[in-house]
Amino acid sequence: MTARLVALCFDANDPLRLARFWAGVLGRETTDDPRDGVTLLPDDDTGFLIRCLPTRERKTGPNQMHFDLTSTSLEDQRRTVERALGLGARHIDVGQLPQEGHVVLADPEGNEFCVIEPGNAFLAGCGFIGALASDGSQEVGYFWSEALGWPLVWDRDQETAVRSPHGGPKVTWGGPPVAPKTGRNRLHFDLAPPADGDQQAEVDRLVSLGATRIDIDPHDPGQVTMADPDGNEFCVLTPR
Repeated sequence: MTARLVALCFDANDPLRLARFWAGVLGRETTDDPRDGVTLLPDDDTGFLIRCLPTRERKTGPNQMHFDLTSTSLEDQRRTVERALGLGARHIDVGQLPQEGHVVLADPEGNEFCVIEPGNAFLAGCGFIGALASDGSQEVGYFWSEALGWPLVWDRDQETAVRSPHGGPKVTWGGPPVAPKTGRNRLHFDLAPPADGDQQAEVDRLVSLGATRIDIDPHDPGQVTMADPDGNEFCVLTPR
């Protein structure tokens, strides 16, 4: 048995504002989070929670992970961009070329995301959130495939991607060179042990795959903070 991806968490200086932004962009409903933040509920049975959790730390560099949002047409892409801008997003330059068809934006706290042009074959069938696009090594893609029990759906030129057998977005890693970390990641995964497992056994399994234990999660003393082989933080929740 493998861990379950429960949530993608944003560290936020204003969790309510950030949650309202993403709820408006993604069309999701919100609810209070037990860890003093705000949660966006999944919109289908393949989705995951999106948690906006409070932090006093400020963003200091590009995120390791960002959303790639898909489009069904150029008009649909334009509507998504306009909706995001109306909710508080802004255009940013991350070195994209003029001939590239995707639009790069940042949410109200500076978290980068892309609105992808229509016809992207790699993201076909993945839903509105087409991918969680990550800066990372080939090895970390292998780690997450084993950690989640998700098959590799791309493994070429040191770039990797995994996807749940139930569908939903891909998680991708772009291969080397991997940008150096500039502090704790603003986005991280929350995992839960298998339904019939326990937290310590899952922590031990993840360590055997190449993770390291960092400390107890500051949001909840019962949760364990770990790092994947690239040093990216994630949390293992207590069984519920």
